[in-house]
Amino acid sequence: MTRRRRTALEPSLPKPMSDRVPASLASGTPKSLRAALTELLGADKVFHQVHDLVRYASDASPYRFIPQVVVLAEDIDDVAAVLRFARENGRNVVFRAAGTSLNGQAQGEDILVDVRRHFAGIEVLPDKHRARIRPGTTIMRANAVLVRHGRLMGPDPASAIACTVGGVVANNASGMTAGVTRNSYRLMESATVVLPSGTVVDTSDAEAETKLWQAEPELCAELMAIKAEIESDPALVRRIRAKYAIKNTNGYRVDAFLDGRNPVEILRGLMVGSQGTLGFIAETVFDTVPLNRLTSTALLFFDSLHAAAAAVPKLADAGASAVELMDGNTLRACAAVEGAPADWAELPKPAAALLVEFRAPDEKTLDLFESKAQALLVQFPLTVPVDSISNAFTRDKKQIRAYWKAREAFISAVGKARPPGSTLITEDFAVSPAHLADACDALLELQERHGFDAAVTGHAAHGNLHFLLAFDSAKPDDVSRYDAFMQEFCSMAVERFDGSLKAEHGTGRNIAPFLELEWGSEVTALMWRVKQAFDPHGVLGRGVILDRDPQAHLRGLKSIPHIEDIGNPCIECGFCEPVCPSRDVTTTPRQRIALRREMYRQEPGAAVTEQLVDAYGYHGVDTCAGDSTCKIACPVGIDTGAMMKDFRRLRHSETAERVAKSVADRFGTVERLLRLALQFTSWIDDRLLGWTTRTLRRGAAAAELIPEWLPEIPRPAPVLPRTKADAAAVYFPACVNRIFAGPTPGDLPLPQTIVTLSERAGLPVTIPDDVSGKCCATIWHSKGYHEGNVRMANLMVESAYRWTGGGRLPLVVDATSCSLGITSEVVPYLTEENRRRHMSLRIVDSVTWAARELLPQLRVFRRLTSVVLHPTCSGQQLGNQPDLEAVAAAISELVTVPITAQCCGFAGDRGLLHRELTESATAAEAAEIGGQVYDAYLSTNRTCEMGMQHATGEQYRSVLTELEWATRP
Repeated sequence: MTRRRRTALEPSLPKPMSDRVPASLASGTPKSLRAALTELLGADKVFHQVHDLVRYASDASPYRFIPQVVVLAEDIDDVAAVLRFARENGRNVVFRAAGTSLNGQAQGEDILVDVRRHFAGIEVLPDKHRARIRPGTTIMRANAVLVRHGRLMGPDPASAIACTVGGVVANNASGMTAGVTRNSYRLMESATVVLPSGTVVDTSDAEAETKLWQAEPELCAELMAIKAEIESDPALVRRIRAKYAIKNTNGYRVDAFLDGRNPVEILRGLMVGSQGTLGFIAETVFDTVPLNRLTSTALLFFDSLHAAAAAVPKLADAGASAVELMDGNTLRACAAVEGAPADWAELPKPAAALLVEFRAPDEKTLDLFESKAQALLVQFPLTVPVDSISNAFTRDKKQIRAYWKAREAFISAVGKARPPGSTLITEDFAVSPAHLADACDALLELQERHGFDAAVTGHAAHGNLHFLLAFDSAKPDDVSRYDAFMQEFCSMAVERFDGSLKAEHGTGRNIAPFLELEWGSEVTALMWRVKQAFDPHGVLGRGVILDRDPQAHLRGLKSIPHIEDIGNPCIECGFCEPVCPSRDVTTTPRQRIALRREMYRQEPGAAVTEQLVDAYGYHGVDTCAGDSTCKIACPVGIDTGAMMKDFRRLRHSETAERVAKSVADRFGTVERLLRLALQFTSWIDDRLLGWTTRTLRRGAAAAELIPEWLPEIPRPAPVLPRTKADAAAVYFPACVNRIFAGPTPGDLPLPQTIVTLSERAGLPVTIPDDVSGKCCATIWHSKGYHEGNVRMANLMVESAYRWTGGGRLPLVVDATSCSLGITSEVVPYLTEENRRRHMSLRIVDSVTWAARELLPQLRVFRRLTSVVLHPTCSGQQLGNQPDLEAVAAAISELVTVPITAQCCGFAGDRGLLHRELTESATAAEAAEIGGQVYDAYLSTNRTCEMGMQHATGEQYRSVLTELEWATRP
């Protein structure tokens, strides 16, 4: 990479940081370790460069540990091989899936094994109530499959968008409604486990007990011995049962010795909540729970946390499936979440609220729940008069989703509001629900006394409270203050309330030093025996659950250097990762921010800084699709794609900016030249074109300027159809559809299709005579060409304003990415006058135009049997997927939206510049629809259709093309 391309990424002078990459890892993984693992697994499974180690060093916790090497495990054999290698060489292993762990469970300082990428998948079993699920599958993905059968996973953590089933089991994470009856311990029917010795145990195997005794006789004998000891002590049995009457994930699940009859059943129980310290959970079979599709939800406000907490037991007794508690700080922070009422920001500090939800299988049951709940409201000291909340409960799905989005954003929203540079600690504990109000009071008093601004929420129906602490880990006084708080908090929770120090987040590094405080020396000693029995060589997860260092919770705290403003609010929660197109080829949004922070931790000019900056160009900037789906997934709307586009802009020389602006000024000519070039290339063999472009692309700079030829690049588009001025709407054919034709010669060109459909529906459209040379500006915006972007954005809005008569007519746009571009992406670059003009425009995506305006006026004469859709990321941001599905449903008996469908990564021309991005982003979707035959493969964006065709080998076309065929008389 040239110096010019690196300069924009050079960090300014950093603050003194104690958590920099150690000198021993300045060149990445030590050569001997790298060589040994490469020989064992293959080079493609061993990540060894400095940027690899850094991007895996952080998770959603306040800790940061840099691994010596990262291994990408492909199957059980890889996991067993790594465990054998570690055992034979005295090394330590940590497993990492989603990295949403809040207490450092997914981090280690030696061998870190990525078990997300190749361990995903779910199979619903014939009875439709159970599912076989691999550990890298997110809860959201599992539920997307199960909901088709009227079922859901029992655990429902707020991080469901990102957390994986393996992590949920390993931490016994539960969530809003799971409580102690619908968690992994109760619902995981069986598991396939790889033990530290390499032994593989399938607990569902009828011969599992015999096989386990044969393979691991010492383990089996010790498990049965511990079981006998516990059962011989009635007081201990009562104590263990009492501890699990409330939510508890602190330490090993010792009630497995009471519930399990033999070593296999005990092993199954112990694996839940073991946090990767006893073995690797390679597969699970879960019993699922009924969906109960109907919901009724209310947000009830109180003048204090105590008052809100006191109301919880009555609502729980009335049948509420969820009662979520939020204090004033939480509500004010969550006001920044999209969809949350802005007036939350003005709530007084003592205020609190309960988010109450009832779920039912039918209207009658839901009506009964509602009437019981409404009758209770008069008993509560609500801050809103009762007569104005006679209809406090709503069944409106959009409103309910807005409530839950704000609640689920709790950690990120409060994290965004934290003081700059501060580390965020997230803790949770549980008490008997009867003690919840007193525990709230005690927690608030304790936080205030230690100088922490309270931020409290929780699954109140289950006595589970969550709270956040923000402090600067680079300041010794702040760390001491945090330590003092933790010492007193743990004593309070255990000695005053007999609570569990970890309710659902797993013990982790933060509570490991306090394990004995809660459990006492006898049970803690039993837990050490469990660890020794499973892992006598200490291979797995050192310090994650068991740690004799009383200061372990203070080790490895990460600093938060100030970086670009866009990325500063990030708490590295990882919610963005499952939707990122580049997650399996280079880096994710979270990793891009983590790498950027690492640059600022290092000394200027240090070898590590140089290597990180060099790698960031390709791994961070070039392979970012810039699709901004990360912004949608992020609870506080961090747009890492915009940050990468800004880096692209900073790379450009003044000459490059002038050229880009010149292209914008002469874009009509550029369009004609591109069509001529496409005509010329149609006479040349695809293989020769591919070889030529690949040769020209050699070198980092050329790779960003010269697209690679793909056979899926279509022929040139024909001239636009002529239209009349008298019309119901102005139609803007996007430049991509003015340049590229459809996938097959037999199709009507998309512009002709839209004109024909609109006329057929009696709502004719007009195409402006001077449409050539106009563009939504995304070409310049995505590449970071500021001057060209400004020029085209303003030209587009000025033209649209004139074409539509000042906004009198709607502007129909036929490429979803362009609809998004004109709707929102151009706004920051407009002059004040053009911003006012833009506010008058009514921009309508062509799919929405078809679904809402044309379909009611059209008659469908023929229908397809089946179609598969690729919803685009732009459509997701516009919210027009329901319109896409509506059009498809009108023309096909069966409409399939792949569960794995997400941004294809083609991103205009990024798929031509970095085909590996699109190939990786579409791999899961292509695999899901592979082997099945559909009558049509449909989408709403020409370049996305090209990308999907490249991925699947199928010819994707516009859904409007099929609508025209279906409604043709």
